[in-house]
Amino acid sequence: MKSFNIRNKVRTGTVFLFILLLLTAGMGIFYVVKLKQLSNEILKDNYESLDYCYSMQMNLVSMTENYQKSKEEFHKSLILQEGNITEHGEIEATQNLRRKYESLIIAERLDSVRIIEMSQDISSIVRVNMEAIRIKSELTDQKAKEAVNVLSVIATFVFIVGLVFTINFPSVITMPIGKLKEAVNELSQKNYKYRIHINTGDEFTDLADTFNVLAEKLDMYEHSNLNQIMFQKSRAEAVINSLKDASIGIDKSGNILFANEQSLKLLNLKASEIVGKQSDEVARFNDLFRFICEDSHTSPFRIVTDGKENFFVIDKYSILKDDEELGFVLALKNITSFQEKDTAKTNFLATISHELKTPLGSADIGLKLLNNPKTGDLNDMQKEIVNDLQKENARLLKLVSELLDMSQAETGNINLTLTEVDADEVVTDVISSLKPQAVDKDITLTKSIPSNLKKIKADKEKAEWVLVNLVSNAIRYSPRGSEVILVAGISDGPTVSMSVIDNGPGIPPQYRDKIFKRFFKVPGRETEHNGTGLGLSISKEFMEAMGGKIEYFPSVPGGSEFRITFRAT
Repeated sequence: MKSFNIRNKVRTGTVFLFILLLLTAGMGIFYVVKLKQLSNEILKDNYESLDYCYSMQMNLVSMTENYQKSKEEFHKSLILQEGNITEHGEIEATQNLRRKYESLIIAERLDSVRIIEMSQDISSIVRVNMEAIRIKSELTDQKAKEAVNVLSVIATFVFIVGLVFTINFPSVITMPIGKLKEAVNELSQKNYKYRIHINTGDEFTDLADTFNVLAEKLDMYEHSNLNQIMFQKSRAEAVINSLKDASIGIDKSGNILFANEQSLKLLNLKASEIVGKQSDEVARFNDLFRFICEDSHTSPFRIVTDGKENFFVIDKYSILKDDEELGFVLALKNITSFQEKDTAKTNFLATISHELKTPLGSADIGLKLLNNPKTGDLNDMQKEIVNDLQKENARLLKLVSELLDMSQAETGNINLTLTEVDADEVVTDVISSLKPQAVDKDITLTKSIPSNLKKIKADKEKAEWVLVNLVSNAIRYSPRGSEVILVAGISDGPTVSMSVIDNGPGIPPQYRDKIFKRFFKVPGRETEHNGTGLGLSISKEFMEAMGGKIEYFPSVPGGSEFRITFRAT
């Protein structure tokens, strides 16, 4: 660090101005205090004597009316005046007044001559003090003029010195800054040959040397770096435009960094109308962009392009560096082909399910007839074969029924009849229908329902279907001799919840976000009557169609809790 750097220079200048300020303020305070002292002397010495004289004069006048009281008051004022003698000639007048007052007291009668003489003595005291006040006032005026003259000289001196200092001192800093500014302007115009020389012996000298080194290096790297940057920029633009999905990059401050050709085509905008703009600004005049920027889109949505309806989903990718989000990329994936295939699949499943349900129903009737003794007796092997066929046929019927329900859910054609339903009645019916299945595994079905439970707004058949699916799953995966509990209660807000709690193995954390997807089954959970993987998915669709929801909660220490929530009436 330099011995006399910029900070020390500024500090020295500030201290100098501060000293000038203190000098002016000090002289001003000195003369103000001095004038105040003179004024106080006048008030203390002379105005108090005038006050005492006024009191004595008034008491002399009132002695004819109230002699005793006026005499006492006069005597008090006289004593005070005797203790406040400060002027030449005041003591003689006060002593004369004392002698005449005592002779008046000794005579014990009012003597108009003495009273007049005493009044004259009081007037003498007043004249002496008035003259003193006049003299001191003149002295005060003289001192005030003297103070004004001295302060004017000092203020003029301080003003001239401060003005000279103010004009000249900033150039110590501004001159090097001006040179640096000129050098930076030259550098901005790519004049890398420009050099500056500042010999102030402070940080500006170091800054000038550093600038010269920088200019020298920029001169060396100019051509190679420029070519490389342009190449990288062109390559980045080519990569962005080659992306199949419409992509828009936005930084954390909402500034739009890029938009490839696919996104510009969808938005019907030019690059100059979106790139470099704030996302809020673009959203104000472009409805599709505003829709894309919203965070609530989880389902596919339609956009008509080239006269054809296309389906898109939005993916949002965060751009991170050292765990800090720098921005994000919005990618619009065209899933039209997948959507068309999914619709075809749904229609196919609905058609084939309808086609299969009739022959499977007929097969079920035929198997029941074979088991009927009226059609003839079967040996043990034949009975076992028929029973196995009935089980497989029942499984296929259940699968076909669930496929039909799933196709309804996917197309949004779920037939609902929403009415007021007694939650207790739903739980009781479900327990009654599943009691044989629970008895087979020695499982106890327990319900806990408050008596004041509100009725729910639901389709009774669909609500029972969902609850049957949950309870049958709980029975299937619970160990023998355990308990499955059905609990109903009032949730937050105008809703009623029903929970199915079991003591089964529970669902591992890594699979909990997948259990409501179609055909998903937890690995390693094969049972004698394994499900299709559609029950929870269909249950979710039914609950959402009825304005409710279904949730999973792990039980402690083990087991599962599935909670369904309905709107209360």
